Amino acid sequence: MSALVTPLRVCMIDDHEIVRSGLMHILAGDPEFAVVGEAADGPSGVAMVEVTHPDVVLLDVRLPGIGGAQVCRQIRERVPGTRVLILSAFGDDDLVHECLLAGAQGYVLKDIVDFDLKRSLKAVARGETVIDSRVAGAVLHRLRTGEARPAHGLAPHQVNVLQLIAQGFTNREIAERLFLSEHTVKGYVQEILRRLEARNRLEAVMIASRHGWL
Repeated sequence: MSALVTPLRVCMIDDHEIVRSGLMHILAGDPEFAVVGEAADGPSGVAMVEVTHPDVVLLDVRLPGIGGAQVCRQIRERVPGTRVLILSAFGDDDLVHECLLAGAQGYVLKDIVDFDLKRSLKAVARGETVIDSRVAGAVLHRLRTGEARPAHGLAPHQVNVLQLIAQGFTNREIAERLFLSEHTVKGYVQEILRRLEARNRLEAVMIASRHGWL
């Protein structure tokens, strides 16, 4: 008689229902995994994790309102026993670095095959760090060179957004110039305000100007 399998408890936070459905399809029916919750945005996702206490959270890096890195940070602070695996369509090295600094145990791209996703979930649950081979090079380069984040704590893409804010551009105009969605720019702006401890866009510009960051 075979021993009972204790399934790995997984939550997923992604604003695209089709992605959540796809992940559910991959994990459903496998006795080694149990999806115990799903959410479409950061605040409800963090609240869900606080209630369900999963082993691993599959977290999208681009979410409405607050970005994945900030959501990861909140999860790690409030439910430290839960591990976070970032699942993203973006392999930007600054984004990867930011998520790892926020406490993520892994970062994989969304076109990962079923087998590798399951293997990554198990590895992260064991406490291992999992980095997609397509973004690992940039991460290793930062570690080898000891590249540090500037005093303001902003990633280069956030500095670019702040520079455009200082020039008076709206989120929509910034999105057009940087070829991003307005939703993504809004998330960057919120993270900039949080990192600079600014109450609004004007105060963020004033703080940055005062320190010579613009």
